[in-house]
Amino acid sequence: MASVAVIDYGMGNLHSVAKALETVQPGVEVRVTADPAQVASADRVILPGVGAIRDCMAEMLKRGVDREVAQAIASGKPFLGICVGMQALMQSSEENGGVECLSHFDGQVRYFGDDLRENGERLKVPHMGWNEVHQSISHPLWAEIEQDSRFYFVHSYQVQSAQPELVAGTCHYGIDFDVALARDNVFAVQFHPEKSSRVGLRLLKNFLNWNGQP
Repeated sequence: MASVAVIDYGMGNLHSVAKALETVQPGVEVRVTADPAQVASADRVILPGVGAIRDCMAEMLKRGVDREVAQAIASGKPFLGICVGMQALMQSSEENGGVECLSHFDGQVRYFGDDLRENGERLKVPHMGWNEVHQSISHPLWAEIEQDSRFYFVHSYQVQSAQPELVAGTCHYGIDFDVALARDNVFAVQFHPEKSSRVGLRLLKNFLNWNGQP
């Protein structure tokens, strides 16, 4: 039976992710776990996350999740980062006065700003709700998901990749920003697929059927 580890470090909508995975593929073994052995032996790994990056990174380092993430990525097994789980894979974040992250991707996480505008109108921060995602590359996780489909977002900080060739999806909310990154066996998204209805469930199904190859 296929298994997927959802890394539990006390910061994430873990059970919503687990339920969504079980919905799209009944019979899949979903491990919501902090046990390094359970993560290491799983066929696939998901790094979720919500909340402030300072707290997330502190818990990751305290619990050794940084090592679990590095080992999972190095193993070549399919790996998915979600929301703050994506941000944590970058070099650093402006949030909380500046926080060093895991540096699996080059680039920073930046604040949308207090005066974000579109056509003269001030936009609310956090960016919360449904927005179109433009697929920058062809990738197995985009299979059967139409271009510019709408996904659900909740965030005040956004990723700016320093490696444009790794950007798999972008979004516009006052500014253009990166919402999906892909390299080898790693795919990371800013939006919440588990809250994104049909298209989000399709992405999770694609992940469960992905062999980790671009």
